[in-house]
Amino acid sequence: MTAVVAQNLTKQFGDVRALDGFDLTVEPGQIVGLIGPNGSGKTTALKAILGLSRLDGGELEVFGLNPPNQRRDLMRRTAYIADIGILPRWMRIRDLLTFVASVNPAFDRNRAEAALANTEIRPEKKVGTLSKGMTVQLHLAIVLAVNAELLVLDEPTLGLDILYRQRFYDALLNDYLAERRAILVTTHEVREIEHILTDVVFIDRGRTRLHLGTEELAASFAKVLANAERSDALRAMNPLSERRSLHGLEFIFRDASRQALADHGEVSTPSLAELFTAVMEER
Repeated sequence: MTAVVAQNLTKQFGDVRALDGFDLTVEPGQIVGLIGPNGSGKTTALKAILGLSRLDGGELEVFGLNPPNQRRDLMRRTAYIADIGILPRWMRIRDLLTFVASVNPAFDRNRAEAALANTEIRPEKKVGTLSKGMTVQLHLAIVLAVNAELLVLDEPTLGLDILYRQRFYDALLNDYLAERRAILVTTHEVREIEHILTDVVFIDRGRTRLHLGTEELAASFAKVLANAERSDALRAMNPLSERRSLHGLEFIFRDASRQALADHGEVSTPSLAELFTAVMEER
């Protein structure tokens, strides 16, 4: 069954239209990156998917369920990591794991303890004694140990050093996705997740700007590095964007002939960050 089906979602906050016809589909086995600038509607969309917010319009189903009306059933199949994790500061780590196991039958304590064994976090410590980064590590270890079919991550590695961020994303690939679960992730660190995504969704001003598989991106988009002499010819081919770099002029094209582009410069595939910038500039 499809994990998430969202069609023409709308949500208004006063004069602000947070979602304005947003579309999204997430299938089991996919890691979908939801990428957009600040205020683009990412968190609003995630809250709607989790049943934390009611929409003004559109159709939304998660595993065939209506999120706000069937949230209890939904939470049995979903895990969520917010950009700011709130844990009881007075509780010891071992007691926190015991508590989570008592309220969530899908929680695998052994998996959580195995994840924490690779950190400096010890069972006898209280949450309040942990640093910000260690608190994030604890939160991630708990949520990743929940046997959920859909994992929703909102800036999951905020506050972590680069080493633990890499370990976290490796865990997603090696452990969590092994059972064809679905993952929906938002982050500003696009370069860190580019290699793990199966699909990308660009959202801007509450609308879906792009939704493609990562393999399709390489086939649909091209970057050309050229000198100034070739710039007019490339501009005549309607690029999405143009920028000057230390190496020359860089143009990004969509659905253009790579053979034709090669006559004017060095052709390559743009990174996800470069493509995102180009799509945003196109608006």
